[in-house]
Amino acid sequence: MRRSLAAFSSRSLEERGAWYTPAAEAYARGRPAYDPAQIAQVVAAAGLTASSRILELGCGPGTATAALAPLGCSLLALEPNPAFCALANQRCRSFSNVTVEPLAFETWPLQAAAFDTVLAASSFHWIEPAVACTKAAAALRPGGALILLWNKELQPSEAFHQRSAPLYAELAPQLHRREDRSTQVAILNALEAVLIDPQVFSPPLSGLVDSRFSSSAERYLDLLASYSGYLQLDPEVRNLLFERLHLLMESEWDGQLPLTLLSGWQVARKIDGG
Repeated sequence: MRRSLAAFSSRSLEERGAWYTPAAEAYARGRPAYDPAQIAQVVAAAGLTASSRILELGCGPGTATAALAPLGCSLLALEPNPAFCALANQRCRSFSNVTVEPLAFETWPLQAAAFDTVLAASSFHWIEPAVACTKAAAALRPGGALILLWNKELQPSEAFHQRSAPLYAELAPQLHRREDRSTQVAILNALEAVLIDPQVFSPPLSGLVDSRFSSSAERYLDLLASYSGYLQLDPEVRNLLFERLHLLMESEWDGQLPLTLLSGWQVARKIDGG
């Protein structure tokens, strides 16, 4: 797990900041929102109120930002990718309590002990490990909360997985994989163990939320286009794979693909003196 996470955080700040640029619009269209039940559980666990001050790390297109902004709390969202910044500002334009700054957390000028909560929604693994927990704790007031939100990769049915196998075998065999729920739970547990430093934060509270829904062929392909493995494909190969997947979904699933989503969260408190 540590080795795989290093593939994200070890890239240069410039590379990390530009990573999703080619798929920023697809990311915003295809990635699911954070489940309302997940948000409600986190709000309760962290004790968030309208008077809370939240620092969000790597807000992307503002998915979690927009989910928490209706609380009325002050929310400063950092995002190094210019395309994501534009999307986040657009999504949160009706919330006067949200500010989006075009900065990576590593280069953000620290406001010591200024925040009640530090939030990272599917982004904490992109931050340099030497910076992540230490600087997050420094930004928090005593007893402040670190919130990590996660949406695991959406999973199609076993039937679709098997039916699409020949397409992947021909064009991108390394991307043909399907995680069952127990595997995804284990990954979330490993993320918690690796990313939350017990020298800085208390043992976290955590929770899981399961969701089921159908996706159009177009949105499913936007989702795939936002995943790193697909971003790294040769564009011609990716376009051909997507064309054939689209035909498969239209011909055998009537353009509506059933998907399952496992969402997780962790809330850890800053240790006194941390």
